[in-house]
Amino acid sequence: MQRIYFLLVLVTQLWIPVCAQVRSTPDTMALFVSGTDGYKSYRIPAIVTTNNGTLLAFCEGRRNNAADAGDIDMLVKRSTDGGRTWSAQQVIWDDSANTCGNPCPVVDAETGAICLLMTHNLGDDKEGDIIKKLSRSTRTVWISRSRDDGLTWSAPENITAATKKKEWGWYATGPGIGIQIQNGLHKGRLVIPCDFSYDDSTTIPKQGHPNMGSHSIYSDDHGATWKLGGTITPKMNECQVIEVADGNGTLLMNMRSYFQRNCRAYAISYDGGITWTAPANVPALVEPVCQASILRYSWPGKKTKSCMLFLNPASAKRINMTIRASFDEGQTWPVIRTLYTGPSAYSCMVLLPGGDIGCLYEAGKKHPYETIVFQKLAAKELLKQK
Repeated sequence: MQRIYFLLVLVTQLWIPVCAQVRSTPDTMALFVSGTDGYKSYRIPAIVTTNNGTLLAFCEGRRNNAADAGDIDMLVKRSTDGGRTWSAQQVIWDDSANTCGNPCPVVDAETGAICLLMTHNLGDDKEGDIIKKLSRSTRTVWISRSRDDGLTWSAPENITAATKKKEWGWYATGPGIGIQIQNGLHKGRLVIPCDFSYDDSTTIPKQGHPNMGSHSIYSDDHGATWKLGGTITPKMNECQVIEVADGNGTLLMNMRSYFQRNCRAYAISYDGGITWTAPANVPALVEPVCQASILRYSWPGKKTKSCMLFLNPASAKRINMTIRASFDEGQTWPVIRTLYTGPSAYSCMVLLPGGDIGCLYEAGKKHPYETIVFQKLAAKELLKQK
């Protein structure tokens, strides 16, 4: 099988500011607002389109503060009109004062079912203590399913034994979305990108997060059972996966990097996520060490060309939420557009019914975690090359 190498180059690009502050416009709305509906903060957005064209926007509802641990619930809102209007928020999982978080949904195109992968820990166990094995318990992996277009959800099922090594501490599904492989030997496989912490006595904590890695989990039976895929180390973290348009089902993992180079990293899998190449830098994709989103917009065909989208705070700080488009499988990114110049952080993208693009991202005036914004982008305008 021919190997694909992704040498991304930094090119001269055009920045087009869209909005100077978070505000409601016909195509932009604050979908989750901190301090409303019983939650001090909302974080960690994820969004998918179901087979019926319904949008499902997920996030964590943080009951008492904005911290990553504590009383955190899993929430969802639905839109049946392409994002113009939304339902009231629905609680998918509330486990008393414990942490139910890290939404990473995937839609099975064959069955229509939505699998929502999540993680859980005791509310008074902090991330640092879980990593150091000083916590009362640890981080566990769970799944909930919907077979009625996101209206109802099954009771969360613990799948930790099949998806996490016993020696790992921290664990996160996504955050963002999973994919279903469209081509090759593993066509139909559901793949969820994840990260984890591991013990390594040869590394020095002051170097950042040397004991973190990315990995994949996958299902070949429409989400009924899950297996642990390959790992990507060192110094990798939150990640998103995309299928390469080579017809073979090759996967690319795009990752938050702790190599202190302010850019993303990537790895390749030629076997559906079972093994991965070593991580490599992506100099063109500047980041402040933060979660990001990558999405395939279109496949190459007789009337279409390949298009990949990437969304993140394109800066050394968590500001400047920016979307990019590549037409050559990530070798160059000739289209770039700033969605919001102010404080911003985590994000997720979705292909909307009709072909436009939906962006769900954290943004605020003073800090990035004031709102989760939904913004609709016209594909013809965004993808037009100068």
